[in-house]
Amino acid sequence: MTDPTPLSSLSSALADLVAQAQPAIVSVHSHRQRASGFIWKPGLIVTADEALADEGEIEIRFADGGTRPATIAGRDHTTDIALLRIETDVAPIKLSPVVPALGSLAVVVATERGAPAAALGMVSVSGAPWRSLRGGEINARIELDVRLRHGQQGGLALDASGEAFGMAVLGPRRVLVIPTATIERVAARLETHGRIARGYLGLGLQPLRLDDGIGAMVMNVDKAGPAAAAGIRQGDVIVAVNDQKLSGVRALTRSLGPDSVGSIISVAARRGGEPLSFKVTVGERPQA
Repeated sequence: MTDPTPLSSLSSALADLVAQAQPAIVSVHSHRQRASGFIWKPGLIVTADEALADEGEIEIRFADGGTRPATIAGRDHTTDIALLRIETDVAPIKLSPVVPALGSLAVVVATERGAPAAALGMVSVSGAPWRSLRGGEINARIELDVRLRHGQQGGLALDASGEAFGMAVLGPRRVLVIPTATIERVAARLETHGRIARGYLGLGLQPLRLDDGIGAMVMNVDKAGPAAAAGIRQGDVIVAVNDQKLSGVRALTRSLGPDSVGSIISVAARRGGEPLSFKVTVGERPQA
């Protein structure tokens, strides 16, 4: 009997990794939409929010072919994470906090048209935390050089040792991985609160260059919002927040994360050239 070649050994090892993860991988069916997902905790499934329909019933198909209905526990479009509740005794997958090294191999274990699926690729980007186009805070930038079909979104990304390091999703012209740290943070909030709170001032702002820096002109004010209650008016120019000069409207918006809700911030502004200051209690952004 001949010894196995390195390629056959690699092939067998990859097949074993997929087989070990497969029981926790599910197919998510929601009103003409198909996605993948995985058992995150007992009775809780994580899937890709972008691939989940906005309405209608949700059916989960398990690796053994069985199906069960599920309900939405919460969803966050900014990080592309949705959490589903379901009655099941399937064991959850253990997620690893590891961020894979650039150039390392990765396997995406998912489903396609309800059947098990897998794809092999390489980690093409492994970098620092970043913010999505919708404002979600992602703990690490991980991109995969792999082909991913729409229905495979929500599948698990495994490293060469079989550790699950995140959820594979389709980004603009690339495959992204939502890392474990982000999943654990967001899914835990969704489990408890059903949504991710975002800070809200109730202001429409326009960047404005000043002689001594950058400002933000108030273009419109939500009359029922926190800023209006504090006395800020249309036409005011915000120049600083919490004694820090304003670096831009986007930076101000980014500072209004979940932990900002309920906090009191000091806002320095100018009205007709005269300096003013306000104390604003950050509210919670209304649901769209």
